[in-house]
Amino acid sequence: MDFALSEEHTLIRDSARRVAREVIAPRAAEVDRTAEYPEDYFQAFKRADLLGITLPREVGGADAGLMSLGLAIEEVAKFDCSAGLMLLLSSLPTHTIKFFGTPDQQERFIGPVARGEIKAAFCLTEPDAGSDVANLQTRAERDGDEWVITGQKQYISGGPNADQVIVFAKTDYPDPRSLAAFVLPTTTPGFEVTSIDRKMGVRGVPTGVLTFDRVRVPHDAMVGGEPIGMKGPLATLNSLRPTVGARGVGLAEGATEYALNYARERRAFGGPLTDLQAIQFKLANMAIEIEAARLLVLQGCWLVDQGRFGPADGHMLSVAKAFATEMSNRVASEAIQILGGQGYMEDHPLERHYRDARQLMIVEGTSEIQRTIIARALIDRHLVYA
Repeated sequence: MDFALSEEHTLIRDSARRVAREVIAPRAAEVDRTAEYPEDYFQAFKRADLLGITLPREVGGADAGLMSLGLAIEEVAKFDCSAGLMLLLSSLPTHTIKFFGTPDQQERFIGPVARGEIKAAFCLTEPDAGSDVANLQTRAERDGDEWVITGQKQYISGGPNADQVIVFAKTDYPDPRSLAAFVLPTTTPGFEVTSIDRKMGVRGVPTGVLTFDRVRVPHDAMVGGEPIGMKGPLATLNSLRPTVGARGVGLAEGATEYALNYARERRAFGGPLTDLQAIQFKLANMAIEIEAARLLVLQGCWLVDQGRFGPADGHMLSVAKAFATEMSNRVASEAIQILGGQGYMEDHPLERHYRDARQLMIVEGTSEIQRTIIARALIDRHLVYA
C-alpha cells in the first residue's frame, strides 16, 4: 500500500497550508468573537483555487478528488474549524448535481460555485426530519412547466448568506422515487431566511432556518429532470462524510500543537511541563489518536475517489467520520487539561476548539447514526472479520 501523496495532493495541501497561516490564523479568534462570515477567507480560497477541488474540470473545478479536499480541510481546520466547513460547502451543495444532474445543469449550477462567483447551501434537514430523511415534509407540486415548493429547512450551514440552494422535497411521484432535488437562486420570490441560529461554536459559518413559501421554479431546476429518490442525498452525504472527519483531524492537530508549545514554556516543579510524565502521556495519547483518525479519514477519501461510497463500502466512511470527530472532542479536552486554568480562558484558542469540536459529532449524521450504519454492515456481512 502506497502512503505517499501525489504531486497534486502535495500542491493543494501546501496551498491550503499557506492560506491557513497567512489569512486564517490571524483572524480566527476575531471571527469566533464577532460571529461574522469571514469573506476574506472565502476570497483567499478563491485566489488559491481551493473552492472547486472535487468539482468537474469542464465547469471550472479542479477535479482533484476527495483526498485533495480532505487534505486542504485538515490544514485550515488547524486554526479555525469554520474555515474547513467553508471549503466543504463548495462540494456539499453541488455533489448531487455532479452525480445526477444534466451537463447543462452542471454548467449552470456547479460552475459558478466552483469558480467562487457565488456561495451555495445544501437544504435537507427539517424541524421534524434530520437523520430521518424519509420523513421529509417539504413538498413540490407540479403546475404546468413549473414546480411549487413549500416547506421549511433548518440548521442549514451557510444558508443565511447563500446565493443558491439545493433543496430536497417530496413530489407526487410514486414512492420511493418521490424525493427530488431542486436548485434555485435565493432571490426567488417566496424564499426567505426566517432566522439565524445562535451557536455554541463554528460561528464563522452561519446556520439558520430557510422557508420556502410556494416558491416557483422551472422544471429544468429539478436535478436530472426527474425525482432521484433517497439515493440523491445519501450519495452526496456519503461522498463527503470523510471530510467531516478531516475537520476533526485538523482541529485536533491544531489543539495538540498549541498545548505542546505551551507545555514547553510553562514551568512547574522545577522544569517545563514537558518534563512531567503525566503530560508526556497525554501528548502521546493525543498523537496516537490523531494518527489513527487521519489514516481512517485518508482511507475514506481514497474509497470515495475510487467510486466506492455505496452501501457495500459506506460503513467505512461512517467509521472514519465517527472516530475522527469523537477523537477531536477527546483531544481538545485533553489540550485544555494540559493548560489547566489557562485552557479555560478565551485568551487561548483551546476553548474555541473545544466548542467547535462538539459540532462535528452531530453534522452529516450523528455518531449514533454512524454506528447504526456500521452495525448494519456487520449484520448484513458487508463488514466481515472471519
